[in-house]
Amino acid sequence: MLCFLACDDSKGNGGEIDIKKPLLLSSTPSNEEKNVGTGDVVIVLTFDQNVTLVNPSEITLNNENIVSATAAFKELKISVTLEKATQYKLLVPAGKIKGPTGLLADKIEINFTTRGSLDETISKTLCTSNPSSEAQNVYDFLRENFGEKIISGAMANVSWNTNEADWIYKHTGKYPALNCLDYVHLYASPANWINYENTEVAEKWWANNGLLAAMWHWNVPTSEGNSTYNFYTDKTSFNAANAVIDGSYENNIVKADLNKIADNLLLLKEKNIPIIWRPFHEASGGWFWWGAKGAEPCKKLWIMMFEIFEAKGLNNLIWVWTSQTNDYEWYPGDDYVDIIGCDIYNKNSVTDIYSMFESIRDDYPNKMLALSEFGNVSKLSDQWNAGAKWLWMMPWYDYDRTVNPSSNAFNETTHQHANISYWQNVLDAETIITRDEMPDLK
Repeated sequence: MLCFLACDDSKGNGGEIDIKKPLLLSSTPSNEEKNVGTGDVVIVLTFDQNVTLVNPSEITLNNENIVSATAAFKELKISVTLEKATQYKLLVPAGKIKGPTGLLADKIEINFTTRGSLDETISKTLCTSNPSSEAQNVYDFLRENFGEKIISGAMANVSWNTNEADWIYKHTGKYPALNCLDYVHLYASPANWINYENTEVAEKWWANNGLLAAMWHWNVPTSEGNSTYNFYTDKTSFNAANAVIDGSYENNIVKADLNKIADNLLLLKEKNIPIIWRPFHEASGGWFWWGAKGAEPCKKLWIMMFEIFEAKGLNNLIWVWTSQTNDYEWYPGDDYVDIIGCDIYNKNSVTDIYSMFESIRDDYPNKMLALSEFGNVSKLSDQWNAGAKWLWMMPWYDYDRTVNPSSNAFNETTHQHANISYWQNVLDAETIITRDEMPDLK
């Protein structure tokens, strides 16, 4: 009777259950996959029919018996811990996977490689043509430390200072290694209250072996002909889609601004100061005008900026794109980006933060990842131990706390985004780099 059903059903007659061996349809990771994530991982094998396990202990990973494997419906799930830069062979011997009719699957072998040494996976060259020796030195230093150390960073209070870094030093005795500036008031500079042509703050930080980053809350007129400026989508009618159309009002504004900021950045180049450059942050969120009209205008605007800067001879920049996860369609491309940042606020779940890290790592396997802004998140040491090994970390500034270094507020240790107790936990970690530990990259 069994033979009759098998023979008859192989022709698809009679509506009987098809009697055949379980067939592997797919696996995660797939066979010969590279750059597989590390740490605690679940390998999933998906079959064409419901399966059960026969003596699961004989399944091996690199000749070591698997401890945890379960079959449910059409999936076999195998829990393992994977080390970095390792070649793996998963072997499921013949006869260990059984289908609902009792027939047994053939041998299954899956080979894959976890993310290797950074020399293998991270791009060695900057996207900028003929980068300055200082920019290349900084990039090489970042690349050398990615996955091994994390660079501590602080954000200027609003614009063009080291107030936050000075506050951290006052209460801990340590300066963060990186200080980030902001060209937010470019439209008003030079003026007696803000002058980006005065590069003294950058010169002093770089002279002390500190790393310098810069971003740009790009203020534009709130409407055509208006003398008020803003960068929030809901505060301006400035149209990013028009900004990339030659001859438009927005395009004229954009080109003038890009040439102006390039001239300011050239002042730093002339002093041999490299800048980790992070414009258009959080674009996919849409709350800033540069992201309000979707991915395509934003990408075109990024490339326009890149090409104008190249034409100006700006070769002292390391370009950082900010991803908020699941926004790869916004990415300008590897030819225009060196590092990927991520801004995270109000997340105390280490698992969630690690998931974000892994999601971005999967999208950009040949780029370093930085915690480019944060506030009120889980301990950095916990993030690191979970596998979120950011290149650098930088909490956002607390305006009231650090706007005036001579105020009583500056003496307080609380902070809107990362208080001194948080910083003590950061500085206690062996994996953190502070300014006093920085090499001379000149």
